[in-house]
Amino acid sequence: MKIGIFDSGYGGLTILNKIRQRLPQYDYIYLGDNARTPYGTRSFDVVYAYTLQCVEKLFERDCQMVILACNTASAKALRTIQQNDLPRLAPERRVLGVIRPTIESLGRLTHTRTVGLVATEGTVRSGSYPLETAKLYPDIRVVSQACPMWVPLIENNEHNSDGADYFVKKYLDALFRQNADIDTLILGCTHYPLMLNKIRRYTPQNVTIVTQGDIVADSLADYLQRHPEQRNRCSTNGSCKYLTTESAEKFCTAATSFLHQHIEAEHIAINA
Repeated sequence: MKIGIFDSGYGGLTILNKIRQRLPQYDYIYLGDNARTPYGTRSFDVVYAYTLQCVEKLFERDCQMVILACNTASAKALRTIQQNDLPRLAPERRVLGVIRPTIESLGRLTHTRTVGLVATEGTVRSGSYPLETAKLYPDIRVVSQACPMWVPLIENNEHNSDGADYFVKKYLDALFRQNADIDTLILGCTHYPLMLNKIRRYTPQNVTIVTQGDIVADSLADYLQRHPEQRNRCSTNGSCKYLTTESAEKFCTAATSFLHQHIEAEHIAINA
């Protein structure tokens, strides 16, 4: 059985890329719900419903586990799916997110114990990062800033334009105005690494920037090591298949910006 990687759009490809570098032997299926992106501005109920539909679709394609490579889906849908839906759908399978592994890395990174978060409106409104951080590290404060224009810029391939600088600087300035003690910055959306150079330009030099790809890849490797019953169910032919709810041709063109290689994709329909 395969490992599924799900995102509302293209950002999860940054996670998939790092996972495949770290664990190239496994078989993967990537599903982008590009027809219904972005998730960041949608309600909890809608994000949960869309995410569950996509998880079920990946289960139908023989995925043993699904990684929600989307912070909004991880924030708004993961816990409900794990607690309410998995026992009914497939108790032997697993659905994992990206928020918990990211938070686990903070303890060794921040010295001021003040962390900044840039993310979609949905992730910020969910409060998932401050809540989960408080459980693990009660002494760490999370200061959040929504960046509603960043994903549209990236999805429309405008993130390298001069115009993008205005919005990168605008949101980062707003974050650091909230608290000057921030010494660690979480990029709480899997799209954002594509703007890493611009983000670095407008972030103070003493601030450590946390991208999620390597963290999630290492966390998955550790999980599979600790759970041989899951690892042994995963096939190891080194393959990867791409699914999208949008046009396959459009997906392949856009995915090149994330993967720097040509891929083939299959269009699938998800009935609401």
